[in-house]
Amino acid sequence: MKVLDLVRGVPGLELGASPELEVQSLAYDSRRVEPGTLFFAIQGEKADGHRFIPQVLSQGAVAIVSERPAPAELASRWVKVPVIRRALSEAARAFLGHPESRLRLAGITGTNGKTTTAYLLESILRSSGVTAGLFGTIEYHLGARSLPAGNTTPESLDLAAYFDELVRAGGSAAVMEVSSHAVAQERVWGFPFAAAVFTNLTRDHLDYHHTMEEYFRAKRRLFEGLGTSPPAVAAINIDDPWGVRLLELSYARCVTYGLRSEAAVRVKHHSQELSRLCATFSLPRGEIEIESALIGRSNLMNILAAVAAAEGLGVSEEAIREGVRALRRVPGRFERVDQGQPFLVVVDYAHTDDALRNVLTTARELVRGRLIVVFGCGGDRDRSKRPLMGEAAGELADIVVLTSDNPRSEDPLAIINDALVGVQRTGRHCLLETDREEAIRRGLEQARDGDVVVIAGKGHEAYQIFSDRTVPFDDREVARRVLNSLGYEARLAC
Repeated sequence: MKVLDLVRGVPGLELGASPELEVQSLAYDSRRVEPGTLFFAIQGEKADGHRFIPQVLSQGAVAIVSERPAPAELASRWVKVPVIRRALSEAARAFLGHPESRLRLAGITGTNGKTTTAYLLESILRSSGVTAGLFGTIEYHLGARSLPAGNTTPESLDLAAYFDELVRAGGSAAVMEVSSHAVAQERVWGFPFAAAVFTNLTRDHLDYHHTMEEYFRAKRRLFEGLGTSPPAVAAINIDDPWGVRLLELSYARCVTYGLRSEAAVRVKHHSQELSRLCATFSLPRGEIEIESALIGRSNLMNILAAVAAAEGLGVSEEAIREGVRALRRVPGRFERVDQGQPFLVVVDYAHTDDALRNVLTTARELVRGRLIVVFGCGGDRDRSKRPLMGEAAGELADIVVLTSDNPRSEDPLAIINDALVGVQRTGRHCLLETDREEAIRRGLEQARDGDVVVIAGKGHEAYQIFSDRTVPFDDREVARRVLNSLGYEARLAC
């Protein structure tokens, strides 16, 4: 494909390379460059693609795309663009024949609930007979193939390639978690969304966005259209004040949801047990009975979000009911660990104060004894949320075990001390243990009949990151191992 055909739609283009130059592949990673590659030199947070230009040219790259002016010696092999990631997206979609145009895309954004809402909406679409893909924090689904997620939202070149594979597998829809980082970094620029879902906005990622207003602006851009028309359908949580602000925009169809009576999709009544949640939802077209294995108030909101999106997309009531019922679990999201113990053990990804409050509030609804929480805070992330997480734990749990999460380059004890400040505000006694496995053991050793133990922060993650190494670590497997050492063994079904 000729280089001009790839970047023709990029405004402000300065094409030093010959317009007739033939391109065989695209890459933004020097390790993927081969003869005939058009290389996009991106200045990232940790690495600068320009450092690898001599290397990629020696590997056979035919030209370089950059935001910087061309060096004199490379003027005939240079394409200057105003915004490199927008140019990458334009080129990627053109190179692969615009696979996104053959898919109905549903984007889900917000601080909490994106992953579970995405799984629910994918399940609903599949129940309606649609082959749908999934792209999110845990994994990507491409027809019959699943693979672990790299980023919550892939780079545009990877996303276009995944969409191409999904279309070839018979897919006609894709459900995506759209992170604020992805929007800010233009990873989804030019991708048209049929639907956009807003879950909520709480304090997170301020190490990157700096202020809540800046964080909100990144989320809002999905609803404005990212180089495309705005989404035809907007599903918005109006229980959240930030969601109410999104109602200022114009949409072809807006489906509000929440527990408030004025929401278009709302709960009339609900009940729950340890193993299921039952609810009656009111929709614009009437009432619908919902049953789900996903329990708790936070999951009730996630189900509302998925149902609102499905309502906006015109999915049948039968498919909505069956899709919600069919999803039995979401990895690391209030996921039960059962070794036959007489108390409930759950692992959850909650890593913000609001998410921790939600998961502990859910656990409070189920506890018949005491609530025990084991949690930590991530290193090299927003420090201001650590005492807030500690305060949430101290207010809602009876026993708090404070430990390490992914300390990264920080001192684990210093991170713990930041969170301890919040626990101390509540007057709650707190156990400190930097070794996460030992902390899980201490939490489980104290559990008795009717208690609930919440192990929070890492969820589906199967590793722990330190300054000098990354080691295998899965809260679910550790909890099973500890429970087994305490004499509990899972019973096999007959």
